[in-house]
Amino acid sequence: MHQLTYGDRLQAVIRDDAWRMGLLAHVRALDLPDCWIGAGFVRNAVWNQLHRQQAVPETAGEAPDSDVDVVWFDAACPSIAVDRDLTDRLLALAPDVPWSVKNQARMHCRNGDAPYTGCADALRHWPETATAVAVRLTPQDALEVLAPFGLDDLFGRLIRPTPAFRGAKREILRQRVREKRWLERWPLLRVVDAD
Repeated sequence: MHQLTYGDRLQAVIRDDAWRMGLLAHVRALDLPDCWIGAGFVRNAVWNQLHRQQAVPETAGEAPDSDVDVVWFDAACPSIAVDRDLTDRLLALAPDVPWSVKNQARMHCRNGDAPYTGCADALRHWPETATAVAVRLTPQDALEVLAPFGLDDLFGRLIRPTPAFRGAKREILRQRVREKRWLERWPLLRVVDAD
């Protein structure tokens, strides 16, 4: 019998969610280079599904204030105004969605990093390994997964800092866990906070 990989399982979670599939189609229609939806869009879907499987009664549904993080990369077009225009285009298609569109070609400045070379490189500088995951819908309706740290922590229900958030930036991760109330919302999660 064939055992599903985490990649297969992630694709199944997303494909079984009509809302997420619709948003992926909207983003695909923008026809942007190296474009994905990531962070909580993926992470929350998996954690919700894993907690439902364990019949944890405290599991909450999708947080209405959870941004839908659209990341793309074009070094020739790092203007914030372009991201605002793209956000407006997405809002015209799905006005109730809290879209957050950011060209990763400029995000290194905000984060104090060397310039990123693409979305995969940018995701390596996100706080947690389970958050550094993104998906996109291809023109052939296939789902592609971008996960520079793999999917083990996401499916293992682990909150682990990426290498960029160990050391000096570790407190940022701890603050995120507290402010987002992940351990209350998903009580089966574990924080792995070691170097």
